[in-house]
Amino acid sequence: MSGQKTALVTGANKGIGYEIAAGLGALGWKVGVGARNEERRETAVKRLREAGVDVFGVPLDVTDDASVAAAAGLTEAAAGGLDVLVNNAGITGGGPQEPSTVDLARLRAAVDTNVFGVIRVTNAMLPMLRRSASPRIVNVSSSVGSLTLQTTSGAETGPVAVAYAPSKSFLNAVMIQYAKELSDTNILINAACPGFVATDLNGFRGVRTPEQGAATPIRLATLPDDGPSGRFFDDEGEVPW
Repeated sequence: MSGQKTALVTGANKGIGYEIAAGLGALGWKVGVGARNEERRETAVKRLREAGVDVFGVPLDVTDDASVAAAAGLTEAAAGGLDVLVNNAGITGGGPQEPSTVDLARLRAAVDTNVFGVIRVTNAMLPMLRRSASPRIVNVSSSVGSLTLQTTSGAETGPVAVAYAPSKSFLNAVMIQYAKELSDTNILINAACPGFVATDLNGFRGVRTPEQGAATPIRLATLPDDGPSGRFFDDEGEVPW
């Protein structure tokens, strides 16, 4: 691989993912814009190119094995390898999500994208990441997945959401297992909470901008070689599990 670093960001056609791609691109990185919607993906690629980013589009449905395998092949062909994977794609599962009445299909959808999708993409990209000099994996999670905060009186953890919040707890638990498995490698893997960002995921009710939400994922994507691994961060510091 050349001296230029390459990142792949899933769900990068809009919102936080787009701003992560833009931020890494501004650092001189080559960035793969992973997204399943072709029109929105190509629009994002065009905007990023106009901003001077070295970017390539990656058709990617994180719930589909064949799509993920093709995305790995495309990334290898376009960039010759991969240094950073940002697992940003996610869904809420829709509502309502009261556990006593929830449609189990909502849980399945949330877990398939937010957990299985991350495992599927991570495993497909690991061979390239293992070849990198400074590989990083960043999982975009949420503080609503913190069991500590969920059980702390007065903590702000959003509405009752038996699909979305536990899917992020599951994602965090899975990440810890990856960190253990990869502890004897140079791959650093961490989780990032972007905060309550105004995106279509929450009907734009959030109080933070996508640019603000992208800050912690970008920081974790660019950690030094002696940086942490297996940890959970937001803009204020470490988030309790």
